Amino acid sequence: MKRTTLFLSLLALYISSNAQQGLPVPVPGKVENAVICKADGTQSYALYIPLKGNGKALPVVFFFDPHGEGSLPLNRYRTLGEAYGFILVGSNNSKNGNDWPKTENIWNKLFSDVRERLKIDERRLYVCGFSGGAKVASYVAIQHPGIRGVIAGGAGLPDGVSADNFPFSFTVLAGEGDMNLTELAAVSAALDKTQTRHRLIGFDGKHDWAPLPVMDRAFAGWQLEAMHDRVLPQDPAFVRRIIAADKSRVEMAIRAGEYIRAEQACRVAASYLDGLTPEADGFRRKAAALDSDPKYKRQQQARDATFAREAARKSEFMNEFQQGDNKYWQQTIRQLESGAEAAGAEKGMYQRLIAYLSLAFYSISNQMIGAGRNDPARHFVELYKMADPGNSEAWYFSAVLDIREGHAAVAQADLQKAISLGFKDRARLSAQPEFQKGLGAGAIAQLESRMVK
Repeated sequence: MKRTTLFLSLLALYISSNAQQGLPVPVPGKVENAVICKADGTQSYALYIPLKGNGKALPVVFFFDPHGEGSLPLNRYRTLGEAYGFILVGSNNSKNGNDWPKTENIWNKLFSDVRERLKIDERRLYVCGFSGGAKVASYVAIQHPGIRGVIAGGAGLPDGVSADNFPFSFTVLAGEGDMNLTELAAVSAALDKTQTRHRLIGFDGKHDWAPLPVMDRAFAGWQLEAMHDRVLPQDPAFVRRIIAADKSRVEMAIRAGEYIRAEQACRVAASYLDGLTPEADGFRRKAAALDSDPKYKRQQQARDATFAREAARKSEFMNEFQQGDNKYWQQTIRQLESGAEAAGAEKGMYQRLIAYLSLAFYSISNQMIGAGRNDPARHFVELYKMADPGNSEAWYFSAVLDIREGHAAVAQADLQKAISLGFKDRARLSAQPEFQKGLGAGAIAQLESRMVK
């Protein structure tokens, strides 16, 4: 009863504070999908406030999704907001295709609105992004010194930016099947030569937002960094739990014969615990011992050889983009899919190569469609559908070409397929010139009614 009374009191205080400022009142414990920026009605963001409310200043994590779906990471990681007492904010405007000036404007409006609307702890501002959103998160941290930490999933630093002595920590999350894994490993290796606090956390997965336990580990690292920097009081019990979990993680990897993963886990633990406990040195010694273990060396050599083969296949694909026929691509895609489904050390390589082809076919198709080169565009769109049939963009592109080819009914079927696979960009659909002319407002409205909100 006392806890309920305290919560209600804090909630009343929070509501009163916002009401006095004339701002809408987000509900703690609920993901708000679209909080409109007061200074710019065209910009909005998803917001999650922990159940304890915002009666006192709280740390904030700003999320950047590559498709501008601000609520997606918040719904996925809201339990971490609760566990660590973080406000979670997800931009609905930041997405792939924006240039840096537009990104800067989005960030300025977003941060100003959050700062005006909420009580935030400006000593603990963090950014997190996936894929193109990871590059946005890195850009924001580089341009704005108040950011204390970056979590970059599936991508690294902005194009043209090299590793440096950054004033923020940099945590890379990379799935074994992520087509950018080799790039992310190179970013981590480059940061090894700097004074930047950093680590790479690998996991079983593809190019996607990291699983909850992986993101939990990254969030816990921010807590440890805050303790190290004396922003938070030290919590010995919390530190002990982290030590025990990391030791268990290392031992499980060794028992499974995964020596590379064990060595990486040691380095991550040492990075997080450095300056907090002598156990950090123990993890460093364990990593050094693994480095000299013949089993680790064999696995590392095999991994290097796999990366080399992967690079060679990508070079082969680059040549075939110019001249490869359907038979070549059908055989290649079948081979990659078979390898990606089979167990074995090279499974991740095949997953990365399929993801690489998906991205390449997307980029080429998009370029051809934009240039009005319909015949070659159709060739690459069909390859895109073959390589990544579960990607809504492939079917959306197909629908655009259907209209150009005079097949409105086929276009509607392709759009319905895209919607069933998760397409829900109403503004893009309604603004597409081909659909305005070839389908009409009624058909577009009917398609929009099938989209998941």
